[in-house]
Amino acid sequence: MFDLRFIRDYPVLFDRGMIRRGLSSRSVEILGLDSRRRAAQTELQTLQQQRNDISKQIGLAKREGRDTAALTDRVTEIKETLSILEIKEKVFGAALDEILANMPNLPADDVPDGADAEANVELRRWGNPPAIENPLEHFDLGEKLALMDFSAAAKLSGARFTVLKGGLARLERALGQFMIDFHTTEHGYTEVSPPLMVRDGAAFGTGQLPKFAEDLFKTTSDHWLIPTAEVPLTNLVAEQILDQESLPLRLTALTPCFRAEAGAAGKDTRGMIRQHQFWKVEMVSITAPEQSADEHERMTGCAEAVLQRLGLPYRVIVLSTGDMGFCAAKTYDIEVWLPGQSAYREISSCSNCGDFQARRMKARCRPRGTKEAPRAVHTLNGSGVAVGRCLIAVMENYQQPDGSILVPDALRRYMGGQERIAADA
Repeated sequence: MFDLRFIRDYPVLFDRGMIRRGLSSRSVEILGLDSRRRAAQTELQTLQQQRNDISKQIGLAKREGRDTAALTDRVTEIKETLSILEIKEKVFGAALDEILANMPNLPADDVPDGADAEANVELRRWGNPPAIENPLEHFDLGEKLALMDFSAAAKLSGARFTVLKGGLARLERALGQFMIDFHTTEHGYTEVSPPLMVRDGAAFGTGQLPKFAEDLFKTTSDHWLIPTAEVPLTNLVAEQILDQESLPLRLTALTPCFRAEAGAAGKDTRGMIRQHQFWKVEMVSITAPEQSADEHERMTGCAEAVLQRLGLPYRVIVLSTGDMGFCAAKTYDIEVWLPGQSAYREISSCSNCGDFQARRMKARCRPRGTKEAPRAVHTLNGSGVAVGRCLIAVMENYQQPDGSILVPDALRRYMGGQERIAADA
């Protein structure tokens, strides 16, 4: 969400950012509505003062025994005009709020320009893809082991669900436990167990509403199932003024996530790449404005460290203006190597949202013990990492010629010492 003062002061900069996002200039329209709303507000205040002054005159006239008919008629006229102006002010305000609520964040200056993923820029790679002769994809591996059942899931729930059994179910659980322990013990994040359902205000605060309602699942109680733990974690500071000295605040959670995948028709229809329900470890940081750029690098490094500890090759890319998410000012994607696809696929996305979400949530900070005007905090979020996709990566990178899967060293203590997952596991 944007501060209108910023658009008033820097309309050209605002429009330039929207154009970089592939959108049209909107400052003229926004400032026009803003001007009309402010004019209505000014007129309202003027007339309210006139009404108050005339009311005092009526009281005085009554005490002096003078006729008050003309004054009373004038108060009636003012009340009628006030009613009209209040409607106008609300209409202009609602139109302005709707436009601003649906406009994405401005991209950072160093984000590459481009229409889509083709303009993303690779920054670095880690690890060497394993030499595997005729590698299988995860769904073939899982079905041959009889530990991954898509047919049973389809009968239960339909497309984009999976039933895991035995060693693969345990491996998924081990990955989540490993990641949450890793981030809390080595990276300084505080573990949180948040609600999995949120109200409209929380989904609005992190930018899922109103623009992306079709991507969410809604309950009959008017709650939204969380698409990511970013939503409840970030909203923990909503409507608060934080002590600046307490920042950065680093939170993490291992939760199920639920996504309608409304725009994913025909994409990754087989396997576990794109599911309606999946587990993910999320990292969220709340920082002072001057801290967020460094925190973004740190957060991305934390996600990379997970893959390094698991021995999974990956690359890091910076997303272009046309490929970034709605709330992001800058995003790094980490893509893990999948031998079965002979391709790098996204496994983590780490974004600096600047003050965009904070303004929607009314989350601010100021130095402790001062009376300085509070400033909007900066919010960051990142996958640390997606558990289901990490399971896929482990299966494909650690597959053996006999169809079994080696368990990475970092996970064996979470697997009771098990070193290999085979058909009878």
